Amino acid sequence: MSTSEPAWFKSSYSSSGSGDCVEVALTPPTIRIRDSKNPHGPHLTASRTPWTHFLAHLAGEPGAGA
Repeated sequence: MSTSEPAWFKSSYSSSGSGDCVEVALTPPTIRIRDSKNPHGPHLTASRTPWTHFLAHLAGEPGAGA
């Protein structure tokens, strides 16, 4: 079991000036999501399927769910 910190990254759509964004770490089999302004605070964890549906919904793809 690895104890190394996950590799967090920001969306290429994130604002570079305001700091208002989320960071994501792909840690199979889960995806971690955190507030970039509070990197040591709590984070959300999602499995790949709900995360994929969430991203599709944000992109406005048809059939991406409610």
